[in-house]
Amino acid sequence: MVRESFSKHIKELEEEVMQMGRMVIDAINRSVEALKNLDINAAQQVISNDALINKKRWDLEEKCIDLIATQQPVASDLREIVAVLFVAGELERMGDYAEGIGRIAVMHGSEPLLKPLVDIPRMAEVCISMLEKSLDAFLQRDADAAEIICNEDDQVDQLYEQVYRVLLSYMIEDPRTITKATHLIWAAHNLERIGDRVTNICERTVFLATGIMKEIGASRY
Repeated sequence: MVRESFSKHIKELEEEVMQMGRMVIDAINRSVEALKNLDINAAQQVISNDALINKKRWDLEEKCIDLIATQQPVASDLREIVAVLFVAGELERMGDYAEGIGRIAVMHGSEPLLKPLVDIPRMAEVCISMLEKSLDAFLQRDADAAEIICNEDDQVDQLYEQVYRVLLSYMIEDPRTITKATHLIWAAHNLERIGDRVTNICERTVFLATGIMKEIGASRY
């Protein structure tokens, strides 16, 4: 009976993690669209909604602590609870990166973009796809899928390097573009960091499924 109760609580926590994941995906989508369209109102909404993502994380932490205090979890149970705490923390940071892109859109203001955004929205698409699949792998305890998803981060890194090179060339050719180019580099960097955070979730999933903690793919800073 105790095990059934614990499993029920874990399932409830996992569902809340999925809800938080959907909030973060929405924030990433909206922030990049706001930057792409220079929609200041949409950007400010992303910034405002970040408080809801933060609250979701704190609520999850409180529930995890309560579960530890009331259910007397054994070692394997603790691993599951810690995994939920870890994933919630990673999602909260991704929400911060999305908020950051919203703030970049606000800083940019109504001035025309230096160039139409192509690679930055593509980075967002890849990050969101990775995040959706990583959360599914987490729920399914699918270590094989998690490792495959980690490898997809290479695409995000390649897109970031491409954005950086193109914008750097603009700055070299015309120093007057430095501010606008820097704003776009910041946005691309935030997406690159989101990809890294997704990889962290995948590594935690591998640990949860196998009991082995290991770094997958290239080292990240």
